Amino acid sequence: MDLGMDMWKYFGITHTDHTVMNPLSLEKIRECVRLLRLPEGGRVLDIACGKAEFLCFVAEAYNVKATGIDLSPYTIEAARRNVDSRGLADRIELLHMDGGQYQPNAPESLDLAACIGASWVFQNHRGTLQALMKMTRPGGLVLVGEPFWMRDPDPEYLKLTGCGSDLCGSHADNVAIGEEVGLALLYTLVASPDDWDRYEGLQWQAAERYAADHPDDPDVEALLRSTRRSRDAYLRWGRNCMGWGMYLFRKP
Repeated sequence: MDLGMDMWKYFGITHTDHTVMNPLSLEKIRECVRLLRLPEGGRVLDIACGKAEFLCFVAEAYNVKATGIDLSPYTIEAARRNVDSRGLADRIELLHMDGGQYQPNAPESLDLAACIGASWVFQNHRGTLQALMKMTRPGGLVLVGEPFWMRDPDPEYLKLTGCGSDLCGSHADNVAIGEEVGLALLYTLVASPDDWDRYEGLQWQAAERYAADHPDDPDVEALLRSTRRSRDAYLRWGRNCMGWGMYLFRKP
């Protein structure tokens, strides 16, 4: 989708009120963290870490060392504030860089490698799983977040959003791709309509409030045009056809 403004500024504004920058509730994120059962002194990586809320949950639940990577200058600053405010700066390293260029100190060394909702970093879902596998030790975990079609999308929805029908497959397809690359599925978590409504609605609210508070910002017109288009697409079609899930796999 052509936003008509700087992409990182756009997402920084529209996700102002989001704690996690994906459609899952905090309760479900915490459930996922409880299921990780990470070892003492484990190593964790989260590519496109957003505001580092997931990493904070992990570091608060386990004695691990973590690295979070994000390319957005707005989001990485929010992540630093979050980590600092919770006294976790000595255990969570944050890097402002392209996650696709990151390499751990040693291959196959991580206890958990995650990329939640940013498979564009590695071209697609399959590429993301393959890249994370190479970083993860045998017996380690791979965690990804990915959209899926709940039903065939309406052509008008695809036209309005600028997406192709090949954007993603089904929920089962997302699991099957993991198994095809050699991973074993452990668990999935799926966004509910309420989770989606919160995720989308917070974006509309943030954009409208920003526009009201910054009437002289030259990007306001593009911001409102894009968020309102996204809102209409979601309400008319997206809520009924677009799903989103987190997939936890184990590397043999």
